[in-house]
Amino acid sequence: MNEDEVDPAGEGQSLSAAESLDLIARQHERTRRELRTSPARLLGVWALAWLVGWGLVYLSDHRAGALLPGWAAAVVVGVLFVCAIGYTAWHSTRVSRGIRGPSRRIGRMYGWAWVISFGSMYLVDLRLTDLLGDRPDVIALLWSGTSMLLTGALYLAGGMLWQDPLPYGFGAWISVCGGLSVLIGVPGNFLVLSLAGGGGFAVAAVVFVVRDRKGRAAR
Repeated sequence: MNEDEVDPAGEGQSLSAAESLDLIARQHERTRRELRTSPARLLGVWALAWLVGWGLVYLSDHRAGALLPGWAAAVVVGVLFVCAIGYTAWHSTRVSRGIRGPSRRIGRMYGWAWVISFGSMYLVDLRLTDLLGDRPDVIALLWSGTSMLLTGALYLAGGMLWQDPLPYGFGAWISVCGGLSVLIGVPGNFLVLSLAGGGGFAVAAVVFVVRDRKGRAAR
């Protein structure tokens, strides 16, 4: 057997250099598929939570017809967001499996950026809610507006970090929607959260699927 041939199975079957490279490439692709979890699924989960959850909150407002009790909408929102957060945690754990070095460290730092940022935002909003007193519309605009702006800013940061126009563009969209939701006022802000926010997650998921399929077809 010369230097251009290998016997990967130890069965006397020789492969040329080109065949060996092709085998390595196929094994690498198989490993990559096993380790990869689709971000499209994660985006789809959040699309469902925003579309259904905030849509029901909008429909529970008396100015939108009060088609269902407010407490029911609140329960559905709570369940959907707890499930979405749980799926996000599972997804993040699976994505980080098998990753080592700087990429793993950057991923962890970015994940903690979400936890720290939203934890701090909740403290600020809770204090402002207490100071505002009995002004439910202003409080609703505060929480929805700050949540969307922070979500958009973190996606913008992720897009810059990984040099990916998809999360960057999505972050820009969510940031703009956050500003518009405050200008529109209550209860229209919940409709913006549902249709523009949840719809943005859904579109991003579809774009990612299309881009991923084109990338596989090109290999």
